[in-house]
Amino acid sequence: MLVSLLVVFFLSLVAIGFSLTHKSKKSNLNLFIQTIIESLYEFVQSVTPHHAGRFFPLIASIFLFVIFGSWAGLLPGVETIGLIRQLHGQSTYIPLFRGATADLNITLGLAIFAISAVQFYGYKLQGTKYFKKFFNFTNPINFFVGLLELISEFARIMSFSFRLFGNIFAGEVLLAVIAVLAPLFVSLPFIGLEFFIGFIQALVFATLTLVFISIATAEHH
Repeated sequence: MLVSLLVVFFLSLVAIGFSLTHKSKKSNLNLFIQTIIESLYEFVQSVTPHHAGRFFPLIASIFLFVIFGSWAGLLPGVETIGLIRQLHGQSTYIPLFRGATADLNITLGLAIFAISAVQFYGYKLQGTKYFKKFFNFTNPINFFVGLLELISEFARIMSFSFRLFGNIFAGEVLLAVIAVLAPLFVSLPFIGLEFFIGFIQALVFATLTLVFISIATAEHH
């Protein structure tokens, strides 16, 4: 939670600074941030060309939070800051700073938020008829299909949370093992790999959220 709050605070500062200076000051940093924003917008537009402006803030926020939350655990010395507590009669080290997405609580919260956004936009753009795909009592077949649709929504929450948590947490465990077995510079290639994995996982999470929203808001005939 602490790292998650720091990530949100960092992204908020970047957003505020960019909004205040992007028109008056064309620095390299502003151009870099603008390039990232435009690339994300073009990506959202390629999936949902008619609702890109509506969905872009949500998808971009999810992508940036996940990628920086994952990368935070790769910063040098992050997990060496912590407390020693007595648990079950033994001294246990508890790190104060960990990668945000390396904790199941954060990824589960993200998954619930993402799927809730899918339902929200589905209802907002289609009205009450959106929920007919879940609760359709016209005949037994439609009722069974609606039940499967409802179960699939909860399955998405589980797959979202465990996929992101598993990949990031496994990467941190791998780096810890390599650091013990072969210290110094041997772990550098694996750190680069984890940076790449963090980017891929953020892209996958944001893309799936966008695709599910696009499906939920599409007209069904």
